[in-house]
Amino acid sequence: MPAEPRATYRVQLHAGFGFDDAAALAGYLADLGISHLYSSPYLQAAPGSTHGYDVVDPTRVNEELGGAAGHERLGSILGRHGLGQVLDIVPNHMAITGPENPWWWDVLENGPSSLYAPYFDVAWDPPESHLRNLVLIPVLGDHYGRVLEAGELCLARDGGNFTIRYYDHLLPVAPRSLDRLLDAAAVRASSDDLA
Repeated sequence: MPAEPRATYRVQLHAGFGFDDAAALAGYLADLGISHLYSSPYLQAAPGSTHGYDVVDPTRVNEELGGAAGHERLGSILGRHGLGQVLDIVPNHMAITGPENPWWWDVLENGPSSLYAPYFDVAWDPPESHLRNLVLIPVLGDHYGRVLEAGELCLARDGGNFTIRYYDHLLPVAPRSLDRLLDAAAVRASSDDLA
């Protein structure tokens, strides 16, 4: 196979067109004189992604496309036909929609002390001192106080973890915030178990 691309053919991978579907094109592409299959991103993306630019785990191959085994089959078949592969990697794109992205979830929970904080471009030291070491996510449809009074923020407990849901947005509660939340809840509930 040529080391440098002479001619590429781009495929858009998604759940309905995965690694095995792309592999089925190998003979046809070789006959056309294509040297490399140019693949859309195929690292683990958000569930149902049709484009792959919403990566949730950059350490895994997307299961919806056929997983690691499907990727291995694709590489083998391309090699048999003398084709290389060019991959559109997207290290600057990640989905931040929920716990499916463990790196981002950890940053939301632990702020700058997260093991993954250096991978994200977060302004930990803004001019406003009350915002230092916080991640601001602009998802509220109104001012915070109004949203809170309207009961649109829902605190939930899942085992030892707490989350806040705002419609279809799910966010972790930072462990360092739990004392304030639980102390207030204990007073309202007259419960020593929460204090």
